[in-house]
Amino acid sequence: GGALFVRGIAGERFAVRNSGARAVVEGVGDHGCEYMTGGRVLVLGRTGRNFAAGMSGGIAWVYDEDGRFATRCNAEMVALESLAEAPAEERDEARELLVAHVAATGSERGSDLLGRWASVVDSFVRVIPHDYRRVLEAQARMRAAGLSHDEAEMAAFEENARDLARVGGS
Repeated sequence: GGALFVRGIAGERFAVRNSGARAVVEGVGDHGCEYMTGGRVLVLGRTGRNFAAGMSGGIAWVYDEDGRFATRCNAEMVALESLAEAPAEERDEARELLVAHVAATGSERGSDLLGRWASVVDSFVRVIPHDYRRVLEAQARMRAAGLSHDEAEMAAFEENARDLARVGGS
């Protein structure tokens, strides 16, 4: 599928309610990825405040150049982790988005990060909703047990639905 590449800094509310798009941006204003339910967003620079508020799906990777991203992120529904510790396929996906961004925009910032990828990957924060992580982990378990991608997706959905019903008392 296609992706959106923004050379420069986007305004406030970038990728709000994103449900499946892939996007790369060099920085965002306040409320980035708010209420995001799917897709992937790679941020190559600073974010404004309240990043990821209400984010229930998808994954964002944020270059935390100043080490203060956590203070600008609303971590109520998400975990903040190092991209370096994410699954290899996900690290590859983030790098491939960066490569495509540089090719599409000629971004100097992107080119610099790409050239230093091995040393900067540790500075990218993986922003992943708690519920979404559980679904991805369940899918990986189901695939490891021999289910196809589609079967694993359905089995993980059913497992998560049962867990939510149990927690909700239904």
